[in-house]
Amino acid sequence: MSDDDFMQESDEEQYDFEYEDDDDDDSGDVDIENKYYNAKQLKSTEPEEAIEEFLGIPPLESEKGDWGFKGLKQAIKLEFRLGKYDKAVEHYTELLTYVKSAVTRNYSEKSINNMLDYIEKESEKEAAQKAMEQFYSLTLNCFQNTNNERLWLKTNIKLAKLLLDRKQYLSVTKKLRELQKACQREDGSDDPSKGTYSLEIYALEIQMYAETRNNKQLKVLYQRALKVRSAVPHPKIMGIIRECGGKMHMSEENWKDAQSDFFESFRNYDEAGSLQRIQVLKYLLLTTMLMKSDINPFDSQETKPYRNDPRISAMTKLVDAYQRDDMHDYVNVLQEHQDILADPFIAENIDEVTRNMRTKAVVKLIAPYTRMKLTWVARQLKISEAEVQDILGFLIVDGKIKGKIDQQAGVLEIASDGDAERVQAMDGWADALAGLYTAIFKDGDGFKTADHAQADDPTLPAMFPAERGGGHSRRDREARYKKPAKLLVA
Repeated sequence: MSDDDFMQESDEEQYDFEYEDDDDDDSGDVDIENKYYNAKQLKSTEPEEAIEEFLGIPPLESEKGDWGFKGLKQAIKLEFRLGKYDKAVEHYTELLTYVKSAVTRNYSEKSINNMLDYIEKESEKEAAQKAMEQFYSLTLNCFQNTNNERLWLKTNIKLAKLLLDRKQYLSVTKKLRELQKACQREDGSDDPSKGTYSLEIYALEIQMYAETRNNKQLKVLYQRALKVRSAVPHPKIMGIIRECGGKMHMSEENWKDAQSDFFESFRNYDEAGSLQRIQVLKYLLLTTMLMKSDINPFDSQETKPYRNDPRISAMTKLVDAYQRDDMHDYVNVLQEHQDILADPFIAENIDEVTRNMRTKAVVKLIAPYTRMKLTWVARQLKISEAEVQDILGFLIVDGKIKGKIDQQAGVLEIASDGDAERVQAMDGWADALAGLYTAIFKDGDGFKTADHAQADDPTLPAMFPAERGGGHSRRDREARYKKPAKLLVA
């Protein structure tokens, strides 16, 4: 055998040996991979069969690995969606055994976190929420033993949110205190390295205070949350904080700050892709009316794309009617779109808007008149007479109209501005005359006759020259002018 033949035979043997070894490994992986992707194709059409296929993947692996972990993940999601919560919890317990050695720490942490996010979105029923609480407990027990503080914090925050959704405020408070302690240094100050988690905890606590209407604590915590600079928070978290801040300002009737906070909340929710942006945009429109602003809220770049959104069309019509002072159109919009009042926050504050609208309508209606019946005003505005009297009383006290209400006759009498101006002019004329009288007859010498003037001043020429031998007495002058004239006879 030549050297070339020997080398060729040796190469063939080596090639055959390596090929057979790879074929065994790859064939197994290919079968598992094919089974996994075939099961994924059945998810939408045959979910029950897809679950069986996914659960059949872990036994195919000689050791726990990635494909078994992926198969269990998909099976759990499908079981949770189909309402098989007990099975989902059972297989989730099995899934957690993979995180210690079968998959990497980062991959397992990301997968578990995504899993919890998924079941959170699917947990609308009470049974689902109970199962979700079991998921959280299992996760905390698993990762507490592995010293994975990051996932422990994330899971605890999700659990606190679940308790808050259930209105279990005592349990929420206890859980938040535990989380706050975990995000603090030994001296009690906030740990800058955990600033993002601190903001999420603040957001949950702010939500709790907003729901319980504890504005005193809410205000303190709100200001503290805005001062956190060591975090890069998720926009949704800032949206929650700003939304609660806007509601706090609304309760204080601070419409300007409320509008600013709702705008920032909308902007953050929009950036995060959260559906809550639509609800907050409605709050922004509400504050526009409460501020009595004529500025179109859709002029800004952020809100402009939602101008014609059908989900807010009712609120848009309401704002348009309010800014046009069209009372009847405003009432019609409220009657046709009762869903506006489905939100408790809007229902609570829309009364103030309606009262402002009716006040403007009353002022506009009574402007041409000086006397009118309250029943007529109530009939024109389609409101009760008692409410008309209440609005008019407010306007009179506030000085916006000058008049009085005859409650017995049910009549409003308005003082005319024209009459007031005439009376004021007459008063001015009388004062001027009084001043003139004082200047002439009291402070001055008054009017004097010529003879008195001549007597007082001998240098003046006589008005009536004296006749020879005659006197200048008054009696002489009178006798002279009374003497009858003599007729001259030719």
